[in-house]
Amino acid sequence: MNKIKALSVVFTSCLVLFTCKENKTETKIDDADVDKKSVEKVNQELKDKLISNPPEGMLWIPGGSFLQGAVQQDKTAMGHEKPQHLVSVDGFFMDITEVTNAAFKKFVEETGYLTIAERKIDWEQMKKQLPEGTPKPHDSILQPGSLMFKKTKTSVPNLYDFSQWWRWVIGVNWRHPSGRDSSIEGKGNHPVVHISYEDAQAYCKWAGRRLPTEAEWEYAARGKKTNTIYFWGDDRSQLSKMVNSWEGEFPVNNILEDGFERTAPVKSYIPNDFGLYDMAGNVWEFVSDWYNIKYYEELVAANTEIVNPQGSDKAYNPSQPYLQEKVIKGGSFLCSDSYCASYRVSSRMGTSTDSSSEHIGFRTVATPDMLIE
Repeated sequence: MNKIKALSVVFTSCLVLFTCKENKTETKIDDADVDKKSVEKVNQELKDKLISNPPEGMLWIPGGSFLQGAVQQDKTAMGHEKPQHLVSVDGFFMDITEVTNAAFKKFVEETGYLTIAERKIDWEQMKKQLPEGTPKPHDSILQPGSLMFKKTKTSVPNLYDFSQWWRWVIGVNWRHPSGRDSSIEGKGNHPVVHISYEDAQAYCKWAGRRLPTEAEWEYAARGKKTNTIYFWGDDRSQLSKMVNSWEGEFPVNNILEDGFERTAPVKSYIPNDFGLYDMAGNVWEFVSDWYNIKYYEELVAANTEIVNPQGSDKAYNPSQPYLQEKVIKGGSFLCSDSYCASYRVSSRMGTSTDSSSEHIGFRTVATPDMLIE
């Protein structure tokens, strides 16, 4: 970064003021115009250099247009993935993998940051997102922790009742991902989990990055494929070779055809056409957009060109009216055909900004302007 700043100073200091004559009248060119054009030239040269040599661990995703949302042949698509609509995005840099335990550990070591799952619970804040009159749990239960998945012993007829396989576990956080006595030792290359939206934002600020928009994420996930269900095409039979997901009867039995019960090390499966890993399965990934189930309908109804969309102005999910939810993309190791099949490119879900679980992580993006600054 110091080299980039030094180069900018050198170019700027070499500006030459000059005059010209027209019809024998001497006219001095505005210094501000010269400065502006010269700085723009320098910035463009710096951007070109960055694009040719991306930051370590990132790839340049060239801008373009694509059809966002569920494709016509996707019979498992949900209503909030429709209608499909044309979107254009500018180019950006994106992490090749999800943020790993090792990367997040470095952030914490340098900043002393404490994730939400590690903090003392503030009941006054928590009850604002619960139905009015919800009784306060006993202090022995109201302790820092996070959500963990637990298999059921028998088949589950109602897959809309998430409480059947999710449980709050005290002492679980990114350092102890599978129980208070567990650790991330030997798992530095696994995606960090038990991270809230607030935690992801804090990491981004430290790293000089940001979370992708939903449009950027989906464009990057699709790679160079157009109008396909998965990032590799439409062939469902390739799933276990491409994705860490749930295979078998959910949530009773995972036959582990893909080789992993829970998270897999990053880069365990082939990348997409852009060279990005785990854009399907492994862990859900936060994006910056508010989760609004009507957002796509509202975009299409506006009937305007959609360029670099930033998402809905507010969250809207009638089934979770008390929560402020952000969009998550890509699915996780818990996705199955019988449950959500969210390893599809268009899949999207919402999750509360102040909660965490063992199947949600994130990756970051940056623009050339962000890196130059």
